[in-house]
Amino acid sequence: MQGKGYRVFENRKGHDLNLVGIRTSSVDANTFNDWVTAFYIFNDDWNFFAFPATTDPGTFYRKEPLNVKGTAVMKPGQYRGAYKIGKHKQYKALEQKKPMTVYRDANRDGRLDTAGMEEDTGNYKTNIHRSNAHRPSVVVGKWSAGCQVLQDPDHFAFLLMLCERSKSKFGNSFTYSLLEEGDF
Repeated sequence: MQGKGYRVFENRKGHDLNLVGIRTSSVDANTFNDWVTAFYIFNDDWNFFAFPATTDPGTFYRKEPLNVKGTAVMKPGQYRGAYKIGKHKQYKALEQKKPMTVYRDANRDGRLDTAGMEEDTGNYKTNIHRSNAHRPSVVVGKWSAGCQVLQDPDHFAFLLMLCERSKSKFGNSFTYSLLEEGDF
C-alpha cells in the first residue's frame, strides 16, 4: 500500500483501523470471490482479519443499472475519510460520506470488464454492508449495486465492532483502500 502512496494507519493507541478491499483477478460474476480486510496495531502487535466479500456488483444490477450512466464499479484507490458508521437501508453499516470514483458499466453484459469504462466521481452510496442478515449468502444477486458487501453477517458484525472501537478513539471517519490482486 505504501508503494502506491497510500497511508497505512499505525497509531500505537490501538484500533487505528485500516480497511482494505482486495478485488481478485477472478471474473466469475455473482460470487463472493473478493476480500474486505481490517488491520490495526494493538499492544504493539498487528491484528489482521480477512472476510469473504464482493467488491463488484451482482449480475442483476450489471444488467439493470440504477443509474442511467451504468452500474457503479468502484475504481481501485484510497478514499481517505470516505466512510462513517451510518445506515445502509435500515441497518447499521459503513455509509459513504465523501465522493469516490466509480467506473460506469453501461454495456449490460453482466461481466466485470472495466477497460474503457467511463469514470464518474460523486457520492453514490457505495456503502460497505452485509448480504443476508441471517446466514452467509451463496450468490451476490441483488446484494450489490456497486457496494462492497461481506458474505457472512457474523463477519460483518465483527467488522462493525472493530469500527466502533476505532470510532471511540479516532472519530467516525474511515478510510477505505481498494486494491487489485495484481498489486501484490
